[in-house]
Formats: sequence, C-alpha cells, structure tokens
Amino acid sequence: MAIFEYKALTAEDRLMEGSIEASSLENAKELLTQMQLKINSIQKAKPRQPVSAIGRNEFLLFNQQLASIAKAGIPLEKGLRELSKDINSAKMKRLIDEIATELENGTGIEQAFEKRKKNFPPLYGRILKAGVETGRLPEMLTSLNRHIEVSTKTRKIIFEAISYPATVLFLAVILVTFVFRYVVPQFKLILTEMLDGERLNLMTRSVFIISDNIWLLWLAIVAVAGLVILTWSLLSATPKTRRTKESIILKLPVIGNLYRNSVSAKLSEAMAMMVSAGCDMPMCLRLGCDSAASEKMILEGGILASQIEQGSNILEAGQFCKSIPRLLLYSVQMGSQRNELQDNLYSLGQMYLQQVEGYQNRLQIFLPPLIIVTLGIVIFFIILAIFLPMIQIITGMAG
Repeated sequence: MAIFEYKALTAEDRLMEGSIEASSLENAKELLTQMQLKINSIQKAKPRQPVSAIGRNEFLLFNQQLASIAKAGIPLEKGLRELSKDINSAKMKRLIDEIATELENGTGIEQAFEKRKKNFPPLYGRILKAGVETGRLPEMLTSLNRHIEVSTKTRKIIFEAISYPATVLFLAVILVTFVFRYVVPQFKLILTEMLDGERLNLMTRSVFIISDNIWLLWLAIVAVAGLVILTWSLLSATPKTRRTKESIILKLPVIGNLYRNSVSAKLSEAMAMMVSAGCDMPMCLRLGCDSAASEKMILEGGILASQIEQGSNILEAGQFCKSIPRLLLYSVQMGSQRNELQDNLYSLGQMYLQQVEGYQNRLQIFLPPLIIVTLGIVIFFIILAIFLPMIQIITGMAG
C-alpha cells in the first residue's frame, strides 16, 4: 500500500486537499471517485520522516484550541483544517492535516488519534471519543488542560528541587573522580607503608577498591541508569505494562499519593460531566475511567460497570476496587439517592485537586533537603574512610 496526495473538488465545488492510502494510482483515483470527489491532481506522496511526539506546551496549546473549536460548534474536521493554517510548526501542521483528512474520510476520532499514539498523550483518543459521545467535549478538554497544568507544575517542582543538587552532584562527580583517580592512590601507598602490614579497616579498603576501579564503576552506573530509563519507557507499550508502571508510581512516597489524587480528580470531574449529559452510571464509569487515563481505573471501571448493569449495588460491586476510591463510590451512592450526584462528583473532584496541591507543596519542602543530605552522606563517607587510617596510625604512635 502507498500514500497518494491529491487536490479535488467536493460536490459543493469546495477545494479539498489530503492524502489517501491505496494499492496503486488507479485504485486511489477509484476510491476518490467513490467519495464523489472531482480530482484536480494526484501523485504519490514522497517518503516522510517519522514525526516525533509533540512537546507538552505545544500539546497544551493544541488542546486549548481544540476546546475552542468544539465550544464554537464547528465540526472537528473543518476546525482542524482551519487550525492547521495558523500553525507555524511544520510537524504539528502535518499531524493536524492528517487527522482532519481521516475524519473527513469517515474515520472515528479515537482511531484517528490512536494511529498517532506516539505523538499524543496515552488514551487521548479515548478522551476525545468520550467527549464527543456525551456532547461534553469542550468541558472535557478544558478539564484535561487543567490537569495537564497540574502535572506540569508537579514536574516543574521536581525539576527545580533536583536542579541545584544535580549541579552540585555533577561537580562532586568530577571532584570525586579526581580524588579517587589521583589522590587516593597516593594515600593508599603512604598508609600501607605507615601501617607496616597492619590490616586496614573495611571502610578504607572499600574506598581503595573503588579507587582502583573508578572508571568501571561509572560505566556500570551509566549502564544501570540507561537500563532503568529504557525499561521505564517500555512499560508504556501495552495496557498491562502501563498498569505495572502505575503500580510502581503508586508505591513511591508522596509522588504515589499525588498521582492517585490526580487521576481520582480527573475521574470525578469526568463522571460529573457524564451525569450532566444524561449518561447512565455504567457509561459514566467507562467513559470517566477512560478520561482519567489510568489503565488500572479503566480495568476496574469496566468490571464495575458490567456488575452494575447486572443489577448490583455500586458499593457492593466495588468491593474489589483498589484504584477507584471508596469515597467516590460512596459519593455516587449517596448522590444518586439524594439527587445530588453531579454536585457531589464536582465537589469530590475539587477536594482531590486540593490534595494534589498539598502533596506538591510537600515535594517543594522535602525533596531538595533530602537530595542534599544524601549527597553529604556520600562525601562524609569518603572523608571518613581516608582519615580513619590516620587516626589508627596516630593512636599507634601515641601508644
């Protein structure tokens, strides 16, 4: 199969540009004719370099613009086509044009974005589909933007917290390497002679072993770090591995609670929008979990929705849930009985967002001192290991 670029006129004589996949030029022309398009020109597309994932700020802007298009009631394919004309980034322009073409050809919005899942955040297509199906796309996109900003703030806090210690650590690595490579060997020779065959303490022997293998040690550290980064990226490949990745994140102190409250806030607000759109509870759960972009919640939400469809009570059916908060299930139950479900879910979402801000503040307070103290302990270990034999020598001479 090949890609062909074309220019054609619609039945309303509107100029249309796009691309189509076909086995041959004749097959492409036949497909366009079946679409009731009058072909002006068509040619085989030149091979294109693969498009990399778009930046966070670039995606945030695109999401805001898409929300404005949806709010204005403009059909997405038409709005995207017009939006691409105002974008300076060739990469983003190409992506939007390709998506608009597929939507014009009848491809579902989830499928169009799923084909480009390497370019957009995970489950973005599902979120858009949920918004379209419920008629709440502008609200869902606005909510997504707010949560992206929360996530961006968290990343910024972590970056700012580690940037200074990382700079200090980098300089310390250079200094420590110099010390281990050129200074410690001199001490090793001197101390060995002065102790006259006496056995060095374990800490000092460890430092001398590190000194003899310092380059091998750094190579091993770099290899392990690279392996960890590669493994972490591979964990995003499938729903099962993404659930494993979530489990690891949830076990991290502070960050785990921050992530848990963040996805719970997304779920609460998404379900509130579904309720206002008149969706039943099983659909609210399925689409809400999709919008939360948590594979654990998607799995639990699907099972929970099926049990509710079979007549089970949400609190009883949700006994197995570990990712969907028990408080949310209780709020749904009470809100349904009192006809306050939408308000309860919105309030719950705001509560979770407040907790996210609290954990962000904790990161700002505790992370920088923790990193600096850890670095100080390493440096103290090196100094102590060098001075212990000297104390041993001085004690021997005094005796």
